[in-house]
Amino acid sequence: SPARPHQRRPRTPQVRRSRPALVRAGRGWRRVRPVVLPLVGLAVALFFVAPYAAMLSGSLKTDAELFAVPATYLPESWAWSNYLDVWNRIPLADYFRVSMTIALVSTALVLVVAAPAAYVLARSRFRGRTAFLGVILVTQMFPAVALLIGLYQQALFVDGINSYGVIIAINAAFNLAFAVWILHAHFSSIPVEIDEAAMMDGLGRFRIMLRMILPLAAPGLVTVMIFTFIQVWNEFVIALTLFNDPAGGRVPLTVGVQQFIGLYETNYQYLFAAALMAIVPAVILFALIEKHLVSGLTAGSTK
Repeated sequence: SPARPHQRRPRTPQVRRSRPALVRAGRGWRRVRPVVLPLVGLAVALFFVAPYAAMLSGSLKTDAELFAVPATYLPESWAWSNYLDVWNRIPLADYFRVSMTIALVSTALVLVVAAPAAYVLARSRFRGRTAFLGVILVTQMFPAVALLIGLYQQALFVDGINSYGVIIAINAAFNLAFAVWILHAHFSSIPVEIDEAAMMDGLGRFRIMLRMILPLAAPGLVTVMIFTFIQVWNEFVIALTLFNDPAGGRVPLTVGVQQFIGLYETNYQYLFAAALMAIVPAVILFALIEKHLVSGLTAGSTK
């Protein structure tokens, strides 16, 4: 029998109608996107800013206005003196100094330890490397509260209660795993040919990491720095247990602020004022290096 000529299968009407519909939908979204996206962003920003606005309003009220019925959102008489009273009631400057010392030294220690460790993991191929990275990640699953009793016993054993060395070492240890993972991703995304070219020029591994790799991984270092600083700055449970010595002047800011919370009375206006002042260093740090933060979090995710 003669061969049948090749017959082209006709397109279904549904396919013919779907393409114009998709085109119209895409055009409609392009028209409303400049309006919808800013509105969504504004709504999200207001959601996160609202608690701070409430704290600012409460910090400027008198004690009578805070508990007045009906409550008012804005203060009737702006009590700016509340911020001055906070400094007179508690040694807030000393609390700032202690927290700043712990946060800066812990952040520096994390960078000094995590950078070489991440560089070795990114450039070396040894047996058990993947398992070692998994063990590092597993350490992030244990919260500080679950390990608090063990940490307290270890601090007693080395006579480290109210010791700067112990609290700095513990804070650095809890943030070390995150730092190694972030820096490992950055170092892995840097071409190995840079190391090979530097070796031909006579540089050793340490000098290559210091002079060539770390400048290229600056966004990752910035990310590790800001996250570690904020985590240590906001830490409360371990500091309350292991580093709380008012007589010796060793009280972090997060622990000292709770003095406004009493058994029978709580000075909320002073508590709000102190809490707002406590977030100022973290906000300033974030504002200064925010442009490096996004690139630091996403670098190494694609090749």
